[in-house]
Amino acid sequence: MARILFVVNSPDFFVSHRLPLGVAAVARGHEVHVATAAGAGAAMIADHGMRFHEIPLRRSSARPWEELLSVGALIRLYASLAPDLVHHVTIKPVLYGGMTSRLLRVPAVVHAVSGLGYVFLAKGLVASARRAGVRAAYRITFRHPNMRVIFQNEVDRAGFVDEKLVRPEHTVLIRGSGVDLGAFHPAAEPPGPFTVVFPGRILVDKGVRELVEASRMLKARGAGVRVVLVGPTDRGNPACIDEAELRGWVNEGLVEWLGERTDMPDQLRAAHVVCLPSYREGLSKALIEAAATGRPIVTTDAPGCRDVVRHDDNGLLVPVKDAPAIADALARLAGDPALRACMGGRGREIAAAEFSVEGVVEQTMSVYDDLIARSRRPR
Repeated sequence: MARILFVVNSPDFFVSHRLPLGVAAVARGHEVHVATAAGAGAAMIADHGMRFHEIPLRRSSARPWEELLSVGALIRLYASLAPDLVHHVTIKPVLYGGMTSRLLRVPAVVHAVSGLGYVFLAKGLVASARRAGVRAAYRITFRHPNMRVIFQNEVDRAGFVDEKLVRPEHTVLIRGSGVDLGAFHPAAEPPGPFTVVFPGRILVDKGVRELVEASRMLKARGAGVRVVLVGPTDRGNPACIDEAELRGWVNEGLVEWLGERTDMPDQLRAAHVVCLPSYREGLSKALIEAAATGRPIVTTDAPGCRDVVRHDDNGLLVPVKDAPAIADALARLAGDPALRACMGGRGREIAAAEFSVEGVVEQTMSVYDDLIARSRRPR
């Protein structure tokens, strides 16, 4: 058995996206540790038999001394813990943890590139300079001799390979973090007005402004459409939409905002259609969950979104940043209950066939087993 360490930027993110991996590793007899910043999810991590380590890792910080504190904490943790395998998730853990792993010669390393994020979507000279620095850091990080980089969609993987950030033989494609098909099960459509649910953080690059504009267009047409935003603001993200702007939309009657919820299966089943017009995703967990609950989806023809939704099959794809197209797609589904039922059924079939959490866990455990075995071969 092995000592496995997960490094992520938030305990709540680990619980929502990686907890089944940790639970599976514990069940297989591994000693599992999770290092992340403080947060509510820490107690749940410990309750599932994993050891929690608090580290000063701030996702949104850019102050050099705070970044050095993060790196120093990782160096001390890796040196004292001596893990057999470390799994880094999201950009700072990948870069800081990856360099630490090379420095201290951690035997096996997994990096999860779960999406390109704000750094790769932002515009301007400063953003371009930051991207160049991140690319250089990736090239250094992805030179560990016993490593795999997990990508969630083929476009991201091809991009990293084409830019020579990582060698193709060091990459693995595992499509998303999986969905619990028991929790996210279908149900009959709810009564009442036609309801569109947006499941995600209230960020510019999730397409929130385009959805709000689409709602304005639909109201101007006299369509009885209710748009509900289910998700938190994220002040640590530069793309966060100011809460005053959000409250203005609510006061104008364009949207309702429920904030962050822990009952997402019920929230999705309360929808007639799920809409996430994101500019880009790694592979959207929210869309997989929507498909599993049997809801038709409107999303963008963008990486990480079109990997879940097939146009005119389990939903409708629209161009990125195109509010009129969003409005037209929602209007089409609002007027066709039979089409919604057909698309919802196909979504459930696709989620069960391609995105079960059990499948993701097995694929990831296979990566762990291979790397650990390699690290223990005689040299």
